[in-house]
Amino acid sequence: MIRNTVMNKGLTFQTGGNPWRLPLVILGICILGLSVIYTSYLARQLKDQESRNAETLAMAWQTFNTLPPVEEGEDIDLTLIAHILEQNQHIPIILENDRGGIDFARNFGEQKDTDKAFLKRELESMKSAGVIPDTIMQPGFSLYLYYKRSNLLLLLTYFPLIQVILVSAFLGLAYFGFNSLRQAEQNRVWIGMAKETAHQLGTPISAIIAWIEYLKSIHPEDERTGEVIRELGKDVNRLELVADRFSKIGSEPVLQNTDLYEVLEQCRVYMQPRSPRKVEYDFPGLQKRALLVRMNPHLFHWVLENLIRNALDAMEGTGKITAMVYQEGRHVCIDLSDTGKGIPASKFRAIFRPGYSTKKRGWGLGLSLSKRIIESYHNGKIFVKKSGLNQGTTFSVRIPGVSDKKENV
Repeated sequence: MIRNTVMNKGLTFQTGGNPWRLPLVILGICILGLSVIYTSYLARQLKDQESRNAETLAMAWQTFNTLPPVEEGEDIDLTLIAHILEQNQHIPIILENDRGGIDFARNFGEQKDTDKAFLKRELESMKSAGVIPDTIMQPGFSLYLYYKRSNLLLLLTYFPLIQVILVSAFLGLAYFGFNSLRQAEQNRVWIGMAKETAHQLGTPISAIIAWIEYLKSIHPEDERTGEVIRELGKDVNRLELVADRFSKIGSEPVLQNTDLYEVLEQCRVYMQPRSPRKVEYDFPGLQKRALLVRMNPHLFHWVLENLIRNALDAMEGTGKITAMVYQEGRHVCIDLSDTGKGIPASKFRAIFRPGYSTKKRGWGLGLSLSKRIIESYHNGKIFVKKSGLNQGTTFSVRIPGVSDKKENV
């Protein structure tokens, strides 16, 4: 009934991955690749264009400096040469004489064009980079025109890298945003399912309590009826505990210092009579020295029950369940092992996804609830420590412990 109600309210779980994720990623990579290729093509074209412009500039300069003496009254049209020389507004150039001095520089910046020390460093940098100058032959001497790529070409050359970084950052933020939205939606599903389950359990629990009181009134001294009433009372208490657990989902649980050995023993005492007779339990039992951890006992008990039930299903009625407790630094660890059929390594993470289940019955929520309880509420971690085909499985739970100093406080 509860399951039908939850499903009817639209609180469903998606067990598979998004089939469009891979095609969208491939499409994005293709678009980015085409953009990078096209930008690189433009950069090469601009580089070639600047090389041709530099050659034209060198030719114009040589033409200007090799003009024959002008007779008085003779006019020479220098418009084209002047236009070519003035047209260069982007390509940084340095004109070096054959004595190693710098005669002229342009397009490095208004102040840097006359800064001899800066221009000397730039010239040495060009020579170290293997820049081949254009030679301008003059009567009795030569000039060497060095040029470097313009800022526009530099920006266009590095634009593909910038584009990759920006697109990657955008995709990363988009993935984070969609993942956060999906997580928030799952949280709403958890809370809605839990509240609905607790609400649905409330009505039959109240009815059972009323029937118990009625039985007590009509058969106050009947021993057999009294025994039935006591067992019904235990079941009602159990249902109330389950409803209380579900009601805590979505709310911040109260954590308290609790003896881990006591919680483990309570869980064993409850689960062992409800397990097949051929299943053996090997738990540490109560210890003289309490091992305190910060936990919500009801929710942590739920995690242990989920792990034990999965172990019972894996062992199919025969085997051994072992609990081992140890400490790693500030954390207390519980390894719960079974001798069941094991879990493939490829499914170690998938088993914690909501709705994932290899069983015909059940919702596939036990381990995902356990993960949420341990990691979100107890600041711990739960994972498959080891597993092998027909070699059993070991789940490990790590939660912060309580130091002696903190305990005394």
